[in-house]
Amino acid sequence: MRFPSSLLGSKAVLQEIMASVLEKLITPLATTAELPTNKVTVVGVGQVGMACAVSILLRDLCDELALVDVVEDRLKGEMMDLQHGSLFLKTHKIVADKDYSVTANSRIVVVTAGVRQQEGESRLNLVQRNVNIFKHIIPQIVKYSPNCTIVVVSNPVDVLTYVTWKLSGLPKHRIIGSGTNLDSARFRYIMAEKLGIHATSFNGYILGEHGDSSVPVWSGANVAGVSLQKLNPAVGTDQDSENWKEAHKMVVDSAYEVIKLKGYTNWAIGLSVADLTESLVRNLSRVHPVSTMVKGMYGINEEVYLSLPCVLNSSGVASVVNMTLNDEEVAQLKKSADTLWGIQKDLKDL
Repeated sequence: MRFPSSLLGSKAVLQEIMASVLEKLITPLATTAELPTNKVTVVGVGQVGMACAVSILLRDLCDELALVDVVEDRLKGEMMDLQHGSLFLKTHKIVADKDYSVTANSRIVVVTAGVRQQEGESRLNLVQRNVNIFKHIIPQIVKYSPNCTIVVVSNPVDVLTYVTWKLSGLPKHRIIGSGTNLDSARFRYIMAEKLGIHATSFNGYILGEHGDSSVPVWSGANVAGVSLQKLNPAVGTDQDSENWKEAHKMVVDSAYEVIKLKGYTNWAIGLSVADLTESLVRNLSRVHPVSTMVKGMYGINEEVYLSLPCVLNSSGVASVVNMTLNDEEVAQLKKSADTLWGIQKDLKDL
């Protein structure tokens, strides 16, 4: 069928032609569109935010992905780039806007926004610069998705998870910090490399602060149930002639080293956040070392968020595993809490 050139130049006629094609092709049955059941929002489309978004998409964890940022050109570009890969994904709807209404009805909201950690900068030095940003972000998230679970990734993650809890008004089990899930992954990789096995076959946790005062739980480190501490009672201590303690130092230094080499870290944290998202969305009740409210545990009396082994399912942090820590590990955990409280107690307007 041929159309006169005068008709082809008419936008109205073209729309009519397209509408008729659609009407001929598709017969609608449902009268209303269903709301998404597993919508995930990522706030911040920097290197970390996009690594989280891509990792979540590739694991088929959401039926809608929303991106939010204040830099509109970058935001639109990232959205379009992902949309153009829709053929290879099972998430059919990818949206983005600087207006938080685009995040409505999210089940999980991943917060990566904030100023980036600079080379040689402690995570704790970042806190005040990022608190002011969160004062705008968090109330908007809760306004449009009052039933969501928030996963905080921005550094310093433990303090900012506490800030998020205070600003959101949500129950503590629905505010989670990515915490030492990545530190533990680094620890398991480094130890597994030294032992010549796969990272999943070495069992060990890093708890406490995500950062310089993190606590390696050597008393629980094992392979196939075989305790390293039983094989070498000095493992992880200064008296250990094999210097296994170096593995934890490598964990602490690793982020700084990657930042020095490439300017930022993003892929490992993106994969880590997707793993947490899977446990939450699929109601898996898996144990992850993530940042949660620890007041009343291990003799900690202040309202601080620190990483402990947490059971994650569709309710958020369903429970906390009470690990059997030795006296030194408990003391380190308390010191980690004191480090964070030293900063939190001076925060205002929360």
